[in-house]
Amino acid sequence: MKPHIRQHTNIKALCKKLPAKNTQKGVAIIMAMAVVTMAALAATTIIVLQSTWARRVQLANEHTQAQLLIQTGLDWGRAVLSDDLRVSAADHAGEPWAMVLPAVRVDNGSLLGHIEDQQGRFNLNNLLQDGSINASQLDAYTRLLNLLNLSPVLALTLADWLDTDQQEQPGGGAEDAYYLALPAPSLAANRAMQDIAELADIAGYDAAVRARLQPFVTALPGFAALNVNMASTEVLAAVIPGLGLDGARAIVVRRQQAWFRNYADFHSQLPASLRNTAGVSLSEDYLTVSSQFFIASAQVKYGGAQARGSALLARSSSGWPRVLWRKSQ
Repeated sequence: MKPHIRQHTNIKALCKKLPAKNTQKGVAIIMAMAVVTMAALAATTIIVLQSTWARRVQLANEHTQAQLLIQTGLDWGRAVLSDDLRVSAADHAGEPWAMVLPAVRVDNGSLLGHIEDQQGRFNLNNLLQDGSINASQLDAYTRLLNLLNLSPVLALTLADWLDTDQQEQPGGGAEDAYYLALPAPSLAANRAMQDIAELADIAGYDAAVRARLQPFVTALPGFAALNVNMASTEVLAAVIPGLGLDGARAIVVRRQQAWFRNYADFHSQLPASLRNTAGVSLSEDYLTVSSQFFIASAQVKYGGAQARGSALLARSSSGWPRVLWRKSQ
């Protein structure tokens, strides 16, 4: 019986060993599969990262090309304005620079540009004269606000923003004390505006007010005479005392038939009551038929990139128009 018992013991021991070997093989297979899976995931991740990186590089290159095209569009505007000055001394909406052209096809994209005259608008910096407020221009701006159904107090807060003193304009101005009391304290600028975007910092000029004003005002360096060939009905009526909306509409109708060639041509079309008035607002220092300041804008699509840019250009009697400021996005 002893041999039989020994044999049974050996078989039992072998049975105990078999499941362990099978388990080890199973673990090895699972680990091998995990390694393969992780390797596949790593390879996929690398491919995705490389693809994302390549796309980012492509977009960066396309954005760079778009910005170069923006510069090309702005240079085109400068060239058109420079050429226009050699052709005509008067500026009006019938000239080539004022025409809105269709988008120009370029390699892998398109370029759209246009030029806007700025002296057909009321220059807000005209209010400032040697650090103080020009009373006649303050009156003109007040008339414009009334014509646009906006509060005349806006003229007073703008005046305080521009002038160098700390005395509030009678009737509703705002100096440093007002701005220092705001949740985000600041000071009045006490200088000329660089851009009409600064209106957002001035008391009373909320988004609705700025949107209403936008087509009629600008911010140009120093004093800028109004171009009567380009001014709107509202701006003409505001700048020329006593003209009124009806008189301004008559001027607009007249210039649509034939643009004013010079100041004398314009002056002859005014009502007799105004022609006999020697007011400073009717002088050639305040009214003109030509423009020096323009905003050139360009919009570009290049591949998957888009870009926009604009520049305030100052044109002189000689040389290339200067860039006073430039914006891009």
